[in-house]
Amino acid sequence: MSRVLVALSGGVDSSVAALLLKEQGHEVSTITMKLFEDQRADQRAPGSRDDLKCARAAALSLGLDHQVADFRDLFHREVIDRFATAYAQGLTPNPCLDCNRHIKFSLLRDMAVRMNFDFLATGHYVRREFDARRSRWLLRTARDQAKDQGYALYSLTQAQLARTLFPLGEMDKTGVRALAAAQGLINADKPDSQDICFIRGGDYASFLEKTLGPAPPGDFIDREGRVLGRHRGLIRYTVGQRRGLGSFGRPLYVTGLNLADNTVRLGPEEELFSSSALVGEVNLISETALDHPLEVSVKIRYNSSAEPAVIEPHPAGLLVKFKTPRKAVTPGQAAVFYQDDLVMGGGVILKPSCP
Repeated sequence: MSRVLVALSGGVDSSVAALLLKEQGHEVSTITMKLFEDQRADQRAPGSRDDLKCARAAALSLGLDHQVADFRDLFHREVIDRFATAYAQGLTPNPCLDCNRHIKFSLLRDMAVRMNFDFLATGHYVRREFDARRSRWLLRTARDQAKDQGYALYSLTQAQLARTLFPLGEMDKTGVRALAAAQGLINADKPDSQDICFIRGGDYASFLEKTLGPAPPGDFIDREGRVLGRHRGLIRYTVGQRRGLGSFGRPLYVTGLNLADNTVRLGPEEELFSSSALVGEVNLISETALDHPLEVSVKIRYNSSAEPAVIEPHPAGLLVKFKTPRKAVTPGQAAVFYQDDLVMGGGVILKPSCP
């Protein structure tokens, strides 16, 4: 059997992943990433003091070695700073994707290799398989579609997939919790983490102002450039937002952010729909490259449905043409491509286009 290092977050999923691997006969050790100072974030969040305590308790209960990797400086640089910089540029990033790309499946995987482990394992709900015909590792969505996390892992490379295990890919959450309860794990009923781990209470604006300094106010404008009122700083707004804009006598939404002139564009709901999007920083898992148009399904945010589209090569990456216009296509978010249960890859939305 193989030597496996399990990324133990303190939650129930990674603990059950370690349990399953141990039961399969692998030589299992566990590691928890310390990502930020405890007082800076929600104590229920990944990497907090509470999670470190739960991870240690789970490892002890399973009879497994446990260690802590101090990634605080790297996490700040590769995730928190990227998050703040993107917001300062008028984008709406997803820091969890950067954490997977730059920390968990890069730094932690490299650490596992240096420590002579055959595999890194996580509690993500996805499946991987090797396609001999293509000579490529493939990533597939989880059996439990309600828990599928393929969207968050679109950036995985062939080298990373080759040495990563996902023991929960064939399970559902009810079964995972039942196994944890039967084992007597302390985190069997622990709630799933919902918000960004390093922002207390989901208050993005306060966090960003502490990090970047006060955001200068500017003008709300309409599609024709007419001034509608004053906004409180670009970092307080994202495409599709309706709340917190003030009263204009009719429902208006944020339809765009312009860093150059510090304006927030507002418009009716119909102005939120886009027929296409330009996607950069593309990573393809199932293909080496794309040199022709291809029919796929596309998710434009984590909790959205995958909708039919055509992707085709573009000098900046890929052009996504939606079969039906999509609402609130947001620069900075990821667009992830699927064919049935196959996660083909994805990239970062650079800009949408109007119908």
